[in-house]
Amino acid sequence: MAARVPADPPETYETLRPLLFSIAYRMVGSVSEAEDIVQEAFLRHHRAVSAGDTEVHAPKAWLSAVTTRLAIDHLRSARVRRETYVGPWLPEPLMTDPGPDPSERAELSDSLSIAFLAVLESLSPVERAVYLLREIFGYGYDEVARVVDRSEDNCRQLVTRARRHVEEHRPRFAVSPERQEELTERFMHAVETGDADALVALLAEDAVAYTDGGGKVRAAPRPVVGREKVARFLTVTVRRGAAETPFTIHTAAINGRPGRVVVGEDGTVLGVIELDISPSGIRAVNVVSNPDKLRHVTVAP
Repeated sequence: MAARVPADPPETYETLRPLLFSIAYRMVGSVSEAEDIVQEAFLRHHRAVSAGDTEVHAPKAWLSAVTTRLAIDHLRSARVRRETYVGPWLPEPLMTDPGPDPSERAELSDSLSIAFLAVLESLSPVERAVYLLREIFGYGYDEVARVVDRSEDNCRQLVTRARRHVEEHRPRFAVSPERQEELTERFMHAVETGDADALVALLAEDAVAYTDGGGKVRAAPRPVVGREKVARFLTVTVRRGAAETPFTIHTAAINGRPGRVVVGEDGTVLGVIELDISPSGIRAVNVVSNPDKLRHVTVAP
């Protein structure tokens, strides 16, 4: 981790850090790596200011561009590591504030969910950057073009292609936050009680379970596909896990959606659960148990 950023006006850091982290996290899907990227962007800004660089008179534009370019470079190097990753790869879960009003919560969930970030993984780094800057953060095409060093026409083409890809993988109709919480609660009750029939009723026919253990802890080496197989896998896994390591389950907001945090008797976070829910039922069960991805996850005492 880089040293804390010195000397820049505090209002610059405090005001722009949330935006820059939002860009970096959606780009790289890692809390710790996004924090490092933002820190590096501020360090570069500080050096530029100290050197009298006249281009930093607009900190938001300058820092957004640097953050995005650092994230693009990071993704290019990360692709090699992802190819050798053990088992399914999921983004690091992000603890989010459950407090926003329903409309804000729905908007946050839409652009921050694990399912959405997983779809972005299939885009190239530049496609991802252009799509996020334009569609999620509302940057103009002229600004986006300067960030990625492409023409505006090329950026429009990239956004159109990326938008089509994202829409192909999104449910046609949204599910309200209240409905998401209701289904999450029913799902967890069925899992904890071992009620496979209740689970099958909650899952979409083509439901998938992704378990990201990263080769560090026991997890399914491949996605589990089909609601009957998913229900059987979850009930067996939870029963076996509870026998080996007693745990408690805590309610939390994960990536803008209702989620659960699994905590061992000694207080160690063992996993995070987030569901991708559509009107037809639960489409995906996302379980992150790789301890490297859980270091920043906490639960209220």
